[in-house]
Amino acid sequence: MALDSMHDLLLEQLRDLYSAENQLVKALPKLIEKITSPTLREAVTAHYGETEGHVTRLDRIFSGLDEKASGEKCKGMEGLIDECDHVVGEHGSDYVRDAGIIASAQRAEHYEIAAYGSTINFARLLGHQDIVTLLEETLAEEKAADEKLTAIAEEEVNQQAMTAGATAAHGKY
Repeated sequence: MALDSMHDLLLEQLRDLYSAENQLVKALPKLIEKITSPTLREAVTAHYGETEGHVTRLDRIFSGLDEKASGEKCKGMEGLIDECDHVVGEHGSDYVRDAGIIASAQRAEHYEIAAYGSTINFARLLGHQDIVTLLEETLAEEKAADEKLTAIAEEEVNQQAMTAGATAAHGKY
């Protein structure tokens, strides 16, 4: 797709987000199965439901623009999911793996936060307030998910990982 106008760029960004969100819808159930912490599992499960809603919002946006949602696969999200899969596949402490899952999930959240922020700006410049409103709803959920992951890491999982890691590392100098 040629990027000859801001409208073209908006569509390209929306398609990238659509691909990213759909990749997450596919990846999150597998990730949820590997999580040990009930608090983390609950948070990721809740965000999975929100992610399905993100896809629905994007479908509404494409419908309103009378455009197709399909496009190239979002390589950024593909890479972030691959990195998370690597962490999930490692042997070792479940708690340390949960801490790694949070780190990977936050990378994905930050990617989405940046992408939604830029796309909102483009939609606003083009006078698409209806699109801005829908994207801002999603952006707020992405930011809240990131904050929730930080809280779970700081209040629970990282401390459990430190304890597990100290036990595993004891005597290995």
